[in-house]
Amino acid sequence: MTRQESNDDALHQPPASSAPIPYVWFEHRSWFLALVLVLVTFAAYQPVWRAGFIWDDAGHVTDNMNLHSLGGLRRIWFKPEASQQYYPLQLTSYWVEFHVWRLRPLGYHLVNVLLHAFNAVLLWQVLRRLEVPGAWLAAAIFAVHPVEVESVAWISERKNVLSVMFYLLALLAFFRYRPLTAVIKEDRVFDWRFYLLGLFLFLSALLSKTVACSLPAVMVLLIWWKKGRVEKRDVYVLTPLFVIGIALGLMTAWLEKYHVHAGMDWSLSFVQRCLLAGRALWFYTGKLFWPYQLSFMYPRWEIDASVWWQYLFPLSAAAVLIALWLLRRRVGKAPLVAVLVFAVNLFPALGFFDVFPFCYSFVADHFQYLASVGLITLAASATAKICERTGRLGKRIVTAVSAIALVVLGVLTWQQGWSFRDGETLWRHTLANSPNSWGAHWFLGHMLQDSGRSSEAIGHYEQVLRINPGYADASDTLGVVLMGQGRLREAIGYFEQALRIKPDDAYAHYNLGLALGRTGRLQEAIEHCEQALRIKPDLTEAHNNLGDALMGQGRLQEAIGHYEQVLRSKPDSGETHNNLGFALMGQGRLQEAIGHYEQALRIKPDYAKAHYSLGVALERAGRLQDAIGHYEQALRIKPDFTQAQTALARLQARQ
Repeated sequence: MTRQESNDDALHQPPASSAPIPYVWFEHRSWFLALVLVLVTFAAYQPVWRAGFIWDDAGHVTDNMNLHSLGGLRRIWFKPEASQQYYPLQLTSYWVEFHVWRLRPLGYHLVNVLLHAFNAVLLWQVLRRLEVPGAWLAAAIFAVHPVEVESVAWISERKNVLSVMFYLLALLAFFRYRPLTAVIKEDRVFDWRFYLLGLFLFLSALLSKTVACSLPAVMVLLIWWKKGRVEKRDVYVLTPLFVIGIALGLMTAWLEKYHVHAGMDWSLSFVQRCLLAGRALWFYTGKLFWPYQLSFMYPRWEIDASVWWQYLFPLSAAAVLIALWLLRRRVGKAPLVAVLVFAVNLFPALGFFDVFPFCYSFVADHFQYLASVGLITLAASATAKICERTGRLGKRIVTAVSAIALVVLGVLTWQQGWSFRDGETLWRHTLANSPNSWGAHWFLGHMLQDSGRSSEAIGHYEQVLRINPGYADASDTLGVVLMGQGRLREAIGYFEQALRIKPDDAYAHYNLGLALGRTGRLQEAIEHCEQALRIKPDLTEAHNNLGDALMGQGRLQEAIGHYEQVLRSKPDSGETHNNLGFALMGQGRLQEAIGHYEQALRIKPDYAKAHYSLGVALERAGRLQDAIGHYEQALRIKPDFTQAQTALARLQARQ
């Protein structure tokens, strides 16, 4: 490949309109265009200002105790497993904000929008350095394109916008070290200060999100595009970046597998992963050029190597790359480089590595926040070249179409932003666009259940099992909801279904034991609770339930042992103190029983059942007046407590 071929690149040359401009005027014009990018970004994302916290924000912000202290900040940096993912710069930004505006979501959202606006400005500067036609148009499309909404409106995706900021700054620093165009004077070439600055910014991008590991590969593509070949010096300076990026990328993959447990619910062969990658590439391309029915969570595809048409996705993607390679002398290398930049930045999310969101969907809008730059730039550059080669009327038409497209994209972004108002709005919007997303049904069901709307939650859990009948957690959770409604027979059926799917599920065994105990099938309840404890010995709920079942069979000493086991790990469990008191009283150990009832009431003063139990024990001890007091207290807390009414009436009659 010769230098002349590089100069023949159709998209290499700047547009004719970029003739020399007086320096001061150019600087003022740059500031004005940058300000326009920021303003249109904030206008498009205005609904996000009113958004709250949604899915996963609890783990990162609202319930993250590491944000509360300096000790937590140390854990963020020096204990990779202290958080869901080791992205310490992302979490440090939350730490700072927590100490500024606590848990008011507006501040977190405004920072995300500001970072996105800044990224649009940085992208414009990067493309200008590369002398890409239509640089400002590309930055404007990036600023208001609706596929970016998920990364900007979702507080947990701070890692995306923060990482891309450092990524683009690192590119600008490397361009100062290794100019790829004639923008910088030759006497400033290979300034090692800028190389070290770029290395620091690259590391910052990785510590925000390791998808930034693609930067050295992108640098190789840009050098090949602009200079025609990659020199030995380039290999030497980019090798440390490859090493650092691969090391931190592998660390993230390890944490995803062994800490987050990604990949536990699916298994794909290499061929299936290639099929998935090809389909994902076309999916993301389609959403960029036709952003219709964007969803927070898409239905998960069935990847089947025996289905012939699924091979069309990777084969057609490979055909596009081959065609662009063969046509590089005619159309230039820029289209090939743009498509490769898109694919390289998407590579970590194409299915060759397991990531946790694959549990619910193999694709997500936030996966292409950085990758989208490649195809957006290609489209903007093509538009600029068309505008350049047409007459005055043609330029006006192309300019008008571009302006209309930006307005349409901005409106779509504005509409998409409203879906992030709160969790329920988000999941309902997702189901409106992707009704077969079982993950959306699952999380909406949980939200409804937590808010006391169990009947509505049941419908969504049933939809989960219709779409994904092999999801054991849905069967187990549906059983829990039905058991809470007193529908024990149906609940038992779902618990048994969960165990057929996942026989070693300790919680399903525990829940089934609990339901069986309530129906009087005590021996079966005991067997399932014991099985739960064999799988998960520290499951205190199973110890407590096993104690109840054993006590129901009159095996008081065994029950006492399990209650004591619970109290060793949960000494502040008022219910367990009450149950242990009941078992002790059954053995005639009256004073010990009274002690546990009193402890239950110290922990939970408004515990009506403990007041009643203590009243019974005091009555047996002959302390009738004290017993009356606790019966009365139980009735003040729970006026329809029949047993307490009967006991109080009996004592009053005796007196």
